[in-house]
Amino acid sequence: MLFDRSEILETLRMLQLQNLDVRTVTLGINILDCRLDTLQRTRKRIVEKIEKIAGDFHQVVEEIALIYGIPIVNRRIALTPMALLFKAEDEPQELLELAQDIDNLAASLRVDFVGGFSALIHKGCTKAEEVFIHNLPQILAGTERICGSVNVASSKSGINVDGILMMGEVIKETAALSAHRDAIACAKLVVFANAPEDNPFMAGAFHGVGEPEAVINVGVSGPGVVKEVVERNPQASLGELAEIIKRTAFKITRVGELIGRAVASRLKVEFGIVDLSLAPTPRVGDSVAEVIQAMGIEKCGAWGTTLALALLTDACKKGGTMASSRVGGLSGAFIPVSEDAAMNEAALCGALSMEKLEALTSVCSVGLDMIAIPGDTPSEVISCIMADEIAIGVINHKTTGVRIIPVPGKKAGDRVSWGGLLGETVVMPVNRFLGSQFIKRGGHVPAPITSLKN
Repeated sequence: MLFDRSEILETLRMLQLQNLDVRTVTLGINILDCRLDTLQRTRKRIVEKIEKIAGDFHQVVEEIALIYGIPIVNRRIALTPMALLFKAEDEPQELLELAQDIDNLAASLRVDFVGGFSALIHKGCTKAEEVFIHNLPQILAGTERICGSVNVASSKSGINVDGILMMGEVIKETAALSAHRDAIACAKLVVFANAPEDNPFMAGAFHGVGEPEAVINVGVSGPGVVKEVVERNPQASLGELAEIIKRTAFKITRVGELIGRAVASRLKVEFGIVDLSLAPTPRVGDSVAEVIQAMGIEKCGAWGTTLALALLTDACKKGGTMASSRVGGLSGAFIPVSEDAAMNEAALCGALSMEKLEALTSVCSVGLDMIAIPGDTPSEVISCIMADEIAIGVINHKTTGVRIIPVPGKKAGDRVSWGGLLGETVVMPVNRFLGSQFIKRGGHVPAPITSLKN
């Protein structure tokens, strides 16, 4: 891969002035071969394998960041979905102890998050998976770095409504167990439709069963870069703007692939994918909502926002796929309310509602993300919110997810702050009319007819 002088100079400008960074380097590790006759013996084997493969992970990432002068914000590990190793007869206490062992190891390895306490129940749920899922609240509340996800639907298999009902209860319990920290444990849990197996972003990262033994996946991010080029072209038509964003995404992706391949080579593991997602942070100037507003939308959430986000997401994907043959994950634009300063401001002033956020998810990469709601919201209502979002993913053959946080003791309009990359936000009101009787029917919603195309 060759770079000319102008590309290097432009990249330096992106780094110094526009908050360009590699948001995450995620090391995926297969642990399916770690299952032994007891969970206690399995625990030891899993920890040993992670330590063997990831022992130099932090040091290598630091060296590569220094060599290329590119900030790398997070180091993460993604494991094979843990529910695949769990048996119904295993003691839940040992599962919690396994999570704590991995959490402690991650701290010693200087890894920010570990994903993979996940279950795939889009077509049905085994007894072992059910026990595993009901233990997620204790695991997430009892650890700092462990993240979990549950895939409840796919465009090929339909929607597991019983699974969605169960997850409504799990989210409420997770919030209650971490109430003293404003339900922060819920920020480590996502409910998916069409979950990708190579996603490097938390809380939904896991190492898919179709992946190699160990692999490096990279998530790049550059909302500040895109915002700057949009601001430099105030007279551009929407078609011209799409082309400008596409070319910018191309350059951002080249940076991500360079870093990913370098880290993989040093660790002697395979290079996986570059995830093109524009992922914001709470920093001013590093916001997807600010990009939308730079296009001419007065405040994110106003009429026109959905078209602006659709243009942005599509242009990023087109530019990224020209720059790399290894594009994967979610790839598009994240809109987490608390993690995006301008998105949070739009929610605070009333420009952005839950209903508008749901509409935006039909054209972006993810779903209802990092949204705080009143703590007294019933679990059935949370399940209805999830079900609506999951339906968008299934019908449109795209990944959608829900990371929603019912904050105990908080009501609509209250503020909540989690700090760091999780940011702060306002508690958003929830529609007071109920769909509880509908969702309580349970069962399985069949796949859309388009699932039979192949």
